[in-house]
This record gives sequence, structure tokens and C-alpha cells, in this order.
Amino acid sequence: MQTRRETLKQSALVASLLASTGLFPQYVQAFEKAAFDAKTVADAVHALGGSAPAESKDVTITGPDIAENGAVVPLAVSTTLPNVKRLLLLAEKNPNPLVAMFNVTPDVEANFATRSKMGQSSDVYAIAITNDGKALFAKKEVKVTLGGCGG
Repeated sequence: MQTRRETLKQSALVASLLASTGLFPQYVQAFEKAAFDAKTVADAVHALGGSAPAESKDVTITGPDIAENGAVVPLAVSTTLPNVKRLLLLAEKNPNPLVAMFNVTPDVEANFATRSKMGQSSDVYAIAITNDGKALFAKKEVKVTLGGCGG
């Protein structure tokens, strides 16, 4: 029979092994933290390995034209592009523009929805980053009538 102390030591060992392999979700890699800390859309895309974004009809963003409550703005992003490794949602005028990042594999349909906080009216970008570093985007203006980010 294992003692409590032995069980805790083994748990700590397993946690450190998971963290070192990137399988422990609370240990965010440095480039992802830099992307979430970025102050501009371009900086966030660059931190995630993307080139200068170019507009594309193969990337789709959906959301309301007018958000009555900036605390819960529904947004969705999808793409039909091949070889996409990440899909991003960014709100240009948020203090930290990166709203969400979705990692895509060939086994995952590149279609995601979430809710975001927006403090003011802003352009919202859906950006697909491909395996070769190309960044393709679609944008939509969302007008916020009641602020959610400190508004």
C-alpha cells in the first residue's frame, strides 16, 4: 500500500512530465502568451508564426452587426482552406486583440464559435494561419451599444 507522501511524489512527477511535453493545458507556450499579450492584430499574428495577413474569401467570420451587450458578443470563424494550423479571432480595439485561438488538424473541422467581450465598436478579424505561415483573413465591423471591456 502506498503512503500519501509517495502518491504526492508520483503525482508531481507525472505533472512535470506532462508539462514538459506540452500536454498540460495550463502551461502555455511562450509564443502563445506573446500572442495573447500583443496590443495589435499584426503583432498577435506575427507572434503565432503568421506573415502579414491578406484578405481571402475562403475565410469566414460571422457575428452581429450590432451587439447590444459588449460583454457577450457571439462570433464564429470557419475556413475551407487546406493545410490550416490555426484559426484566430481578434477584436482590433480590445486592450488585447486576440480573443480566441483554435488549433486545427486534418481531423478537425475548421469551424468554431465562441463569445467575446468587446469594450467598443471595432473591426473583428478571423485569421487562418496555414502550415507554411501564410495568414489569410476576413473582417467584420461589430458595433457595440453597451460596453463589456471596462465600458
